[in-house]
Amino acid sequence: MWRLALRKPSCAGSYKTSPLRTTGAPLRRSYHEDVVYGYRVPKKFEYPDYSLEQLQNRQQQAALVCLVGAYRSTGHRATDLDPLGLQKKQTIPELDPARYGITDPDARFNIDGILAVPVRDKSGYSSAAEIHQALNDIYCGHVAFEFEHIPDTAEKRWLADYVESTSKESKPDSSRRRRFFELLVRSEAFDNFMQKKFGQVKRYGLEGAESAIVALDELFSLCNQSGITEAVLGMPHRGRLNILIDLLKYPPRALFHKLQGHAEFPESLPASGDVISHISSSPSLNYGYKENLNITMLHNPSHLEAVNPVVAGYGRAKQMYLFDNNIDPSCALGDRLIGIQIHGDAAFTGQGVIMETLGLSNLPHFSLGGTVHIIINNQIGYTTPATNARSTLYTSDIAKLVNAPIIHVNGDYPEEVARAMRIAFEYRRMFRKDVIVDLITFRRWGHNELDEPSFTQPQMYNIIRSRASVPKLYESSILEDNIITKEDAEQTRQSFTKHLEAELAAVKDYIPQADHLKGKWSGLVMSTEAITQIDTGVARETLQEVGRKSVLVDETIKVHPRLVKHHIQPRLKRLEEGTAVDWATAESLAFGSLLKEGYNIRLCGQDVGRGTFSQRHAMFVCQETENVGVPLNNIDVAQGKLEVANSNLSELAVLGFEYGVSIQSPNILPIWEAQFGDFNNAAQVIIDTYVSSGETKWLRQSGLVMLLPHGYDGAGPEHSSSRFERFLQMCNIPMSMTENDVVQNPNMHVAIPTTPAQIFHLLRRQMKRNYRKPLVVAGPKTLLRLSAATSSLDEMLPGTSFRPVIPDMLAKDPEAVTRVVFVAGKLYYDLAKAHASQNEGLRDKIAIVRLEELCPFPRQELLREIARFANAVEFVWCQEETMNAGAYAFICPRLRSILPKGTPLRYIGRGPLAAPVTGISSVFKTEQSQILHDVFANV
Repeated sequence: MWRLALRKPSCAGSYKTSPLRTTGAPLRRSYHEDVVYGYRVPKKFEYPDYSLEQLQNRQQQAALVCLVGAYRSTGHRATDLDPLGLQKKQTIPELDPARYGITDPDARFNIDGILAVPVRDKSGYSSAAEIHQALNDIYCGHVAFEFEHIPDTAEKRWLADYVESTSKESKPDSSRRRRFFELLVRSEAFDNFMQKKFGQVKRYGLEGAESAIVALDELFSLCNQSGITEAVLGMPHRGRLNILIDLLKYPPRALFHKLQGHAEFPESLPASGDVISHISSSPSLNYGYKENLNITMLHNPSHLEAVNPVVAGYGRAKQMYLFDNNIDPSCALGDRLIGIQIHGDAAFTGQGVIMETLGLSNLPHFSLGGTVHIIINNQIGYTTPATNARSTLYTSDIAKLVNAPIIHVNGDYPEEVARAMRIAFEYRRMFRKDVIVDLITFRRWGHNELDEPSFTQPQMYNIIRSRASVPKLYESSILEDNIITKEDAEQTRQSFTKHLEAELAAVKDYIPQADHLKGKWSGLVMSTEAITQIDTGVARETLQEVGRKSVLVDETIKVHPRLVKHHIQPRLKRLEEGTAVDWATAESLAFGSLLKEGYNIRLCGQDVGRGTFSQRHAMFVCQETENVGVPLNNIDVAQGKLEVANSNLSELAVLGFEYGVSIQSPNILPIWEAQFGDFNNAAQVIIDTYVSSGETKWLRQSGLVMLLPHGYDGAGPEHSSSRFERFLQMCNIPMSMTENDVVQNPNMHVAIPTTPAQIFHLLRRQMKRNYRKPLVVAGPKTLLRLSAATSSLDEMLPGTSFRPVIPDMLAKDPEAVTRVVFVAGKLYYDLAKAHASQNEGLRDKIAIVRLEELCPFPRQELLREIARFANAVEFVWCQEETMNAGAYAFICPRLRSILPKGTPLRYIGRGPLAAPVTGISSVFKTEQSQILHDVFANV
């Protein structure tokens, strides 16, 4: 049967598990060979070169080689791809045989090693006319190919051979063609039903692009046949409801319940929900093969394409779970899981997240073993035509960034669409790389069903309104072939419409069910109130063991002598003495103790292995061989694993990827560290639409940690600030803390720790709680090596925990204090140093209290501190950030609400400024000195 046989190319190749290498490519460093945990490369497919006889034939038939090469490289420009006929077929001079001296149509050519199409006669030769016709049929029909840009010769040869040798395959069998028809008819019937019953709803229907549902169905069938058991799917709004209802088993009554204004979750759950075009479904499908295909469709926000890196991260985490748990010991990258991404054409060209996500696709700590991309190309973005939407010939051209093959197909021909998907799937199966299917369709309505598109595209919509729908065209085709009768067609429509009517009637009895906290998440709960202090301490012996092993590497790895002297030896000494533990050591102790307890950790970001400030050294690179060791992965046999993923220079896609990892499993601690805190600016879409609101919209918990180096140290406007005020603005806790029973259940936690013990407890707390929340850490830079900012092991032992507030430790007599200064972050150490330089009488009057966690607001801890200073008449919030940045706007109303009645809160810090800070060093120093002066003045 046409859909069943996963066809091998005419010239069989072989798989080899080895580093990806191409002739002439530079030798890759050895830790690119899966020595390091999580470093995975796809199987390498080796395709045989031309035989000696074939090479000789190519030399003798040079003119034909040129003609065939022209069709492979430029044939796509002469195809019939536009269903609306607005883009006319071009005459391409390079496709004229006469250009290469082939003028006699009866001339005979040996095509061995030149063309894989089976048009040869018994002697092994074909005429020029036969060859020319075959080339036109293959490369200039309703399917077009772009693969000559691929640098790997094996990939190009395989694609050419596969496309050409399968070009004469028979049509799908009658059962498959019936399936296509039923999918198309049901999609059209659904849109008609929605228009009739919910005519004022923007549903972003599939009308005009119904063949997309055939494409996805064909892909699911091929996946199920090949042994893939997991598919992770991301798509925007266009056609989402059609696919949910028709393919992904989403109950129509659930959709209609939502459309009638009800929640998609049980009303008892604290969820705000989302619009209908963002809902999802994760069914288990079977197309008649041994194992089911489990589809995970991820929720998406309105921001176009933001779901792409989330799909990649989610799929990556699920693949690692399959590997780590020996679900299939022989499983290689991409064998059991596939990523599927559906895009809009204008967004694929215009959104930078596309480029960033594609840039991750072949990286060993990010690869899924190939994603199939389907562009639903409506040839218009909102009201913007292609001429204004892109600077490239095709919307898919951006995919050439990663040398992905591109298959264009006319959406008016569902069977050709299915063939295009088959070729795409086979390429991905062979090479485990991304592949693009550009499905060229149209949009029957405007941007949505309430829009009037002829305001801006009158000619396009004159054509659209005068033509038959894709389902009707296909119906005519299979009626002619006697696959169905008119009665069959009408019965299919009526049956599905009756089903929808019944589902609509059933809404009155429908009760939504929650789909969260199942499977791996079943041991967790939804938080109802922030629990900030739980015992996260660890036994001294364990800390010392973990600490020693964090710098213990295999004897074959020669560590840089400076690291031995300034990193390894000092760490061992600190651990032995139990004092002066620095930041990097405390972090390693948190990592190692969690790994020892069986949790996995994924540390990701630019240069995180070493650390931006050369402080971490979670991996050691041999100075002779460049082999790499990750010491924390060798604590004991039963431990979890640390994946050190040095990322490419991306923030938006990488943070989305790590968020995807975080929602796949609660047993992974995913950490994204920005090179500098301000780098999160480039990932704001992910922060806004996923990190801060994913749980309240979709009930999806995330334990993602964002480490954002922050602190004003003269580095200029950008790298000084992590802009943590933006995170605080997004936190959903009450403005007033007056009431004793005020409840705080924030959507994320925001902390500014000032000691190594604090980061130790913060990281452990992420995994030891029975729920997951995102954690934003405005982390240190100068404190990484500040001798005053160290901790003892005693602060990390059992019975200790993270302290949201560190009480004043400078004032000798609390009753003598008249001014209480509240501060967060590294400025504390500047204040403490200035405090020590004051005369004793002044020192006794000033207390300095550190806020280590800003959200949830540490109400009880602050009240205890305020109560200690009964004679205080002045309370100050001090920050080094500008007045319109930092924590002030967040802290001010909440802190004022708990101060003694009638007591104002005074601000000391920089004034408002458009930039985070001045870039003039003399001005910066003056401002910093003024802050310190004001804290101790006029007491």
